[in-house]
Amino acid sequence: MSTLVALARAEAFAAGRAQPVATVRHLHIHDRPLVLIPLAMAGEANAPLAALLGTDVAAPRLLVVHQPRNRDERFRFTAELADAIVPYLASFGAGGTEAVPVDRGRDVRYRYVDAPQVWVPNPGGVDFLRLLGRSTRFRRTDGDHPVPPIVPLLGQWLTFLAASAEVPGSALLPNAVQALGLHWATGQSSAEDAHFGSLFAWITAGADAARAAEQGPVAGPATDPEFDNKVLAPLIAESSPRLGDALRELLMPTWSRMWESIALLRTLPEGARVASRWDSDRDVYSAFVTHLEEDGTPQPRRDGAVAAAARLQRLENAAARYAVQRAFDDPLVMAEHRLTGAAFGGVVTLAKADRIDDTGKRPVLRPRIMVATTEPVRVEAGATLTSPARPSQKAKVISVTPTAGGSDVLLELSGGMGRKLVAEPGSVPAVGEQLLLTTLSEAYRPGAAFPDPADTPWTHGGPPATAAPAD
Repeated sequence: MSTLVALARAEAFAAGRAQPVATVRHLHIHDRPLVLIPLAMAGEANAPLAALLGTDVAAPRLLVVHQPRNRDERFRFTAELADAIVPYLASFGAGGTEAVPVDRGRDVRYRYVDAPQVWVPNPGGVDFLRLLGRSTRFRRTDGDHPVPPIVPLLGQWLTFLAASAEVPGSALLPNAVQALGLHWATGQSSAEDAHFGSLFAWITAGADAARAAEQGPVAGPATDPEFDNKVLAPLIAESSPRLGDALRELLMPTWSRMWESIALLRTLPEGARVASRWDSDRDVYSAFVTHLEEDGTPQPRRDGAVAAAARLQRLENAAARYAVQRAFDDPLVMAEHRLTGAAFGGVVTLAKADRIDDTGKRPVLRPRIMVATTEPVRVEAGATLTSPARPSQKAKVISVTPTAGGSDVLLELSGGMGRKLVAEPGSVPAVGEQLLLTTLSEAYRPGAAFPDPADTPWTHGGPPATAAPAD
């Protein structure tokens, strides 16, 4: 937990109300999201019990498994779920494409102009969909125990969405608990924040309402033991037609909170870099739709050694990039980096915008500026800094001189000023400008070179070495 979040939690506890920890929204919210609340039966491994879903708050659709231990009932439920979800997911593939320049404008690629967004209440809902996708994407549509063709297709879609949920900053499969926790801090522990009703009440009504919400219905996928024993078990044992009414009554409060949470998040202004992350989501969605149309083979049960290493590297790069983008978009997030010395703010006191460095083979434009700051400066000469106001420009630290009120930092600028020996207007900070500088950077991180799977040792999935003939 960061220092500012800890402070916000203390203030929330004292005030009895959640405190904001973000000034902008760091998540894309779709104009037509699909809300899905899955429910599983206790004591059974990922046995679906019900699902409440839809794209309209006024028209939820309830799907129920009346006998969760019955295979046929479960796959009938899965087929109904596929009929409800797959058309929504696939519909964005018919919405037209747009050209995206690549290779510095020398070529173009195409992606769909929009992509789906499926909301679940909590991380448990994401895990449920991941397991449901794994158990359905390999189902056979012929032979013994066949399933409708749309069932394995649903499994591939759910696996795709669950994989995207692991990517920091992705908005294809968000969950309400993490989305709210990213923007507000409550006066309770992180473990207690996992209760969707309690977290929502802290934000909208306060601590007293949160305590009452703890006794309310759960948001799935697990059910409450008391509900299981007193309500659910007798209805399933009797195959009662009242099971659907009982489950609808259980899920409707969460359904309302989901849509209210989405509306609450919409009140925050969107961060400047949220749109670029949604573009990345549209890229992966477009690639997956193309895979379904051209190949259609399900995702493997597990990644090989090289594929797993490459995926881990992509996730690490995405996490680092997401952290930087959030800080650049949000002064409240950047404040945490200023506390740790990774960033500082100051005012430009000197600026030489026309300075030319002619010590190399050809002259280059290298302006210098002096920034006076009263904040601690924990960078040394030679370090490279970036300003969120000019992310494509690098500032090399030439010297740090202590003063009576703080420090004077001399910086040499490069990049982001045009290709001529005269800087573009506004590209060099002017005297008197307030400037924020940080060691954080959005610079592209090239991927590592991984070996071919056939060249990996047998311990990592490669072919075993040929045994020498016996003597």
